[in-house]
Amino acid sequence: MQDAEFIRQELSPNHRWSLLGQSFGGFCCLTYLSLFPDSLREVYITGGIAPIGRSAEEVYRATYQRVADKNRAFFARFPHAQPIANRLANHLHQHDVRLPNGQRLTVEQFQQQGLDLGATGAFEELYYLLEEAFIGDKLSPAFLYQVQSMQPFNTNPLFAILHEAIYAEGEATRWAAARVREALPELNWAPGKDFAFTGEMIFPWMFEQFRELLPLKEAAHLLANKADWGPLYDPAQLARNQVPVACAVYAEDMYVEFDYSRETLRGLGSSRAWITNEYEHNGLRADGEVVLDKLIALNRDR
Repeated sequence: MQDAEFIRQELSPNHRWSLLGQSFGGFCCLTYLSLFPDSLREVYITGGIAPIGRSAEEVYRATYQRVADKNRAFFARFPHAQPIANRLANHLHQHDVRLPNGQRLTVEQFQQQGLDLGATGAFEELYYLLEEAFIGDKLSPAFLYQVQSMQPFNTNPLFAILHEAIYAEGEATRWAAARVREALPELNWAPGKDFAFTGEMIFPWMFEQFRELLPLKEAAHLLANKADWGPLYDPAQLARNQVPVACAVYAEDMYVEFDYSRETLRGLGSSRAWITNEYEHNGLRADGEVVLDKLIALNRDR
């Protein structure tokens, strides 16, 4: 945020900015409000109220439950998907399956196809992917190409290496998502078990399997064990905030825990929240005109 404020001072030092933050962008907005409130005219946040005061472990314990909810909803909507997914997991476990880029496709990687289950239209997209998985006893080339195109980690390596660090404040995360998952048997696949997808979690094995993450393995472990993180937010400043803040909070958000969002909002001065289950986490992308109109009205009709 210091970089953004430097740019503001260089480009328009006499004008305050209006901010729009989606997802992690909303976290950044709260940091900006903590550090430079006098530089802001108004703030809009969609699906990104940070869990202030919550550790990475607490965040993942909560969001894993939301992932489990999405799994139950997906397999209830498409019952035929469960046997296909189980067959797929067993096939990947027993065979050396390669993606078009030469990377081996593992069960753990396929579980991460659940990354988008919290987005509008994701259930249908994932079911169509499963439907075309097999041609006879082999996986279809179309399926393998589609899986590769849906993996964001090789094309967006910073997402993988920095994701867990967004919850690091004063302590090391120590691969929190991986540690929390160990206590969740329904999300740890083994032969004979029903398959389940995971969500927006990063694991140490990824830096041994994803081709473009291999050179980042050492850096990823250093970040996971880094303990001298500074503060991300100033709760006292946020409590006395006077900048108008309008937030879209999605009640069934898979990525940002609803209860933690409400906790943060209770300590955020001059904020208004539109709480809805009409949209998933990507409501801004799915129906931006409606979402933004609602938030602008909340902020400006005071």
